[in-house]
Amino acid sequence: MEKTKSKVVSKTSTKTQNKIIPLGSRVLIKPFTKEDLQKENTAKNSFGIILPDAGSKEKSEQGIVLAVGAGDYQDGKLVPVSVKVGDKVVFSKYGYEDVEVDGEELYLIKEENVLAVLK
Repeated sequence: MEKTKSKVVSKTSTKTQNKIIPLGSRVLIKPFTKEDLQKENTAKNSFGIILPDAGSKEKSEQGIVLAVGAGDYQDGKLVPVSVKVGDKVVFSKYGYEDVEVDGEELYLIKEENVLAVLK
């Protein structure tokens, strides 16, 4: 699957969550940096799990949810997205679109590509 990169320019200086509103069952995620993961591991990993090679990759398949869409309709009823803003998640490394907002790289992901919520 080929990833595309888009640049979004906003006229306001509001928070990132207000600049991109995911549609349908999409989720906007800020990926953890290598430094974020190393800090988390040295602080006894508050997630309670260690994912192999997570600290050695330039880009992580872990991040924090910044915004979620309303969900999708199934059988005429709206089914909301199961993750919420602030959740720390693991996602598929092939199932996202790169989006840049104010120089910050974010990922726009379909809910089905979110693999787990870290507690």
